[in-house]
Amino acid sequence: MSYKPEKDDITGVETTGHEWDGIKELNNPLPRWWLWCFYGTIVFAIAYCIAYPAWPLINSSTKGLLGWSSRGDVVKAMAAVDTERKELATQLTNTALDAVPAKGDLLQFAVAGGASAFKVYCSQCHGSGAAGGGIYPNLVDDDWIWGGSLNDIYTTLNHGIRYETDDDTRVSQMPAFGDGMLERSEIRDVAFHVLSLSGKSTNPEAAQRGAPLYAENCVSCHGERGQGNRELGAPALNDAIWLYGSTPNALIAQISNPKQGVMPGWKDRLSDTTIRQLSLYVHSLGGGE
Repeated sequence: MSYKPEKDDITGVETTGHEWDGIKELNNPLPRWWLWCFYGTIVFAIAYCIAYPAWPLINSSTKGLLGWSSRGDVVKAMAAVDTERKELATQLTNTALDAVPAKGDLLQFAVAGGASAFKVYCSQCHGSGAAGGGIYPNLVDDDWIWGGSLNDIYTTLNHGIRYETDDDTRVSQMPAFGDGMLERSEIRDVAFHVLSLSGKSTNPEAAQRGAPLYAENCVSCHGERGQGNRELGAPALNDAIWLYGSTPNALIAQISNPKQGVMPGWKDRLSDTTIRQLSLYVHSLGGGE
């Protein structure tokens, strides 16, 4: 049975023959511009599927005639970055460390790379902010046992401290005075004298008794005023910076049986460029000289 169109009395538009609860659907065609846009999207979709990766397969996808991919763009961008980094890395390797701070772009490259390397290799001991803690030295203050210049830091990073596998490692050895070299009471007196060098002593009599003992056993490394000696790796004793504590008991323990920290040398583990970056980064933290 064929449908015979009828016109709506109000609008004069033919109906489609669909009716719901007495409501009849008018046969209003879509605007011509809308139809052309719709057809255009279909054509575009087909062209896109042909030109670009589109359909997923079992282990890959259709490649498209243009061979483009977002992954390929990333690879090209990374290759460009690597090329630029290689040029800067070569400059850094061939430039004297103390001349790098005057070269803005090179310094920025070095410090940024050093910050990343520090998080991977150094933060476990020295902390994410390089402030140290516990038995690990603070790298942002101005107290450097082996020197805080760029070249000093570079040497320390290369060869480490008391690192047995490196013949050129930094070495300082404090004797254990508790092994019969001094009596317990003498060690106590020396501890109070050491505290007096930085104005921390609370026992003047003991400090006075410890003065000749300090002169006999400690001056050769730490100096008469406790100023330390970087050539020997002897820390200063007359400032407010103490690695193992500044209480009388902490000093007595250190004099009796000293702690000897070890830092690995990195020259066989990291490239020279990375060590230079680390040196410049640590130096830039504010404690470098």
